[in-house]
Amino acid sequence: MEIDMAQKVSCTLTVQNKMGIHARPAAMIVRISNNYSGTSVYVEKDGEQVNGKSIMSLMMLAAGKGSEIKFVAEGDDAENMLREITELFERKFDEE
Repeated sequence: MEIDMAQKVSCTLTVQNKMGIHARPAAMIVRISNNYSGTSVYVEKDGEQVNGKSIMSLMMLAAGKGSEIKFVAEGDDAENMLREITELFERKFDEE
């Protein structure tokens, strides 16, 4: 019997850039997420949960400046993935 010891990690981040999560920031999030093929990620806003590896799904959250978004990642590299995404949010998606 194999026991899956995959990590499940979550964090809540605030959108700080002026334009919110539009196509470019969504693509940046997806690019980071896809670097971790063995890790899944879901994004929640106002009770709606979407796949964090889908640009269209992220854009449909309509997350404007000030929105709080919860990321839930599961897999061996969940912590590293969320660390990179957190750094991206802190840099305001390199837009400002």
